[in-house]
Amino acid sequence: MTPVLEGVGLVKRYGRVTAMDGADFDLRAGEVLAVVGDNGAGKSTLIKALSGAVIPDEGRILVDGTEVRFHGPLDARKNGIETVYQDLALAPAQDIATNMFLGRERRRTGLLGGAFRLLDQRGMRAEARRVLDELGIDIKSMTQSVETLSGGQRQAVAVARAAAFGTRVVIMDEPTAALGVAESAKVLELIGRIRDRGLPVVLISHNMPHVFEIADRVHVHRLGKRVAVVSPKTHTMNEVVGLLTGALRLTADGRIEEVGQAVTTGLDR
Repeated sequence: MTPVLEGVGLVKRYGRVTAMDGADFDLRAGEVLAVVGDNGAGKSTLIKALSGAVIPDEGRILVDGTEVRFHGPLDARKNGIETVYQDLALAPAQDIATNMFLGRERRRTGLLGGAFRLLDQRGMRAEARRVLDELGIDIKSMTQSVETLSGGQRQAVAVARAAAFGTRVVIMDEPTAALGVAESAKVLELIGRIRDRGLPVVLISHNMPHVFEIADRVHVHRLGKRVAVVSPKTHTMNEVVGLLTGALRLTADGRIEEVGQAVTTGLDR
């Protein structure tokens, strides 16, 4: 099966620091792929390269098997790749519908939209309501300002925006990092619903229980490259931790073996 999104031999250097050192990546259709790694492993640089925020020095990025070159996040968006960053990128004083269409506002048809540049507020609110209802997000009014929402509801709005416009991939950076237990469970449920719609999800997370609860595969990143891809069904949480710290390694035939004392980079990439 051709991967929906693929990175081959990606390299990114910042002076003497090599943040990506021949990194590989592949995302399959209809799956949740968790990307895990210690601080400084280079996973953030990898995700930024795949979302157009960083331009690799070397390597290739392929969408549905066709090589592409992103010059910025807008290029990734044009290829159906949406990213939910950890800071959510929401306008707190604006209402939910405005945030859903932030930067993609729809104008009214005819003279009002062409000459007077009036926005189609009613249409955007109706579409925002449809997307939220489809994803099972319980928010009463589309005119409610985002600053009145809970942390979980704000995360849901950001995720819904990505799901509304992402046609190929949704990337989520630590979506449960600042949430409580109940709100985290709702976000994980939301990720599952997006997968059920046929849209693959890349989940960057340090929370291993969440990873093992929702992920179909786990991409382990270390020292600027992918060191293993494992399944939560066949490998344990301790084995994944051992892989990302360097205490364990994955052999060519899929076995896990010890390699001695764990080594970490100590460098935040």
